[in-house]
Amino acid sequence: MLIWFFILAGAAFWWFKKVDQHQRIALLGAALARFDIEKLMESLTDGYLRALGEEGAERQAQVWSYLAVQEQTLSEQFSAFSAEFAAQSADQTRVSTLPIALPFAARWWPRGTFDAREAFALHARGIAGVIENRAGLDPKAKAFTLSAELFFMQHSCHWFCRSRAVASARLIARHKTSYAQVLKSVSGQTREAYVRLVGRKG
Repeated sequence: MLIWFFILAGAAFWWFKKVDQHQRIALLGAALARFDIEKLMESLTDGYLRALGEEGAERQAQVWSYLAVQEQTLSEQFSAFSAEFAAQSADQTRVSTLPIALPFAARWWPRGTFDAREAFALHARGIAGVIENRAGLDPKAKAFTLSAELFFMQHSCHWFCRSRAVASARLIARHKTSYAQVLKSVSGQTREAYVRLVGRKG
């Protein structure tokens, strides 16, 4: 009988976790559907590699100029997405800070959560700040910092949909970089705001 109890408990855990994650994925997917954020992000990261590979200064400047237009478009789109997502109810946007996914953990342990609406808002500010180049970075340093901001934003999206552990694993799998390295590489303003909201989780 005991073995059946564990089988049923495991099946229930898996089912409730899937329901919770499906709801989150559907919510975020619907909010992102009318934007081209992921496509622009991929185009920019590929473009940075192309720009850095150009040997002639004139040709390199042309590529940076082209990428600047895409950067601005991405910033505008993510800011618009963040503003729209802010209209979601708090009970739908809480994110558990537990390292692994437990079904509906954000509901039964609200103290151990942060609000994804605030996270996306700080990512929007961070992306815009780097694109505006308030720190006066050269093109290479700006591209490096903006890439970190974009990877960091993507980490938050995956964390919202799945879990902290899955988000960090996907960061390594997709971009060959760790959560700690990305946190270190974003702008100081983004890092400080993020630590206040979430803490040094990853």
